[in-house]
Amino acid sequence: MSDNKAKRILWVFRQAPYGNSLSREALDFALAAGVFDQDVGMVFIGDGVWQLLDRQDSRAIAFKNHQKLLSALSLYDITDIYVDQVAITDRQIVPHQLSLKAHIVSDTEITQLFESADVLLNF
Repeated sequence: MSDNKAKRILWVFRQAPYGNSLSREALDFALAAGVFDQDVGMVFIGDGVWQLLDRQDSRAIAFKNHQKLLSALSLYDITDIYVDQVAITDRQIVPHQLSLKAHIVSDTEITQLFESADVLLNF
């Protein structure tokens, strides 16, 4: 008999959103996992926190804006969004500037998230 329990998959976003297409592809991948009822969580650390900054305009650099994809996360039951407290503090970002409701977490809490995941995907 097989265990059909969904795996806990944690996407870890470490890079700024528009340097390459990796961040957007990772978001697409997370949405696809959500469709298949996987237990998806996301952690934004380091420069990855820039992805959540509200009101980004990426037209000048010819990249598609991530805001529509991010706003669709809840439609796919992806609500476990975590943001590194140190990263937003270092970048002078305050929580109300984020485009999503996210849990602001400490380094210790991030370590616990990593340890509790079945799969870690780094982008």
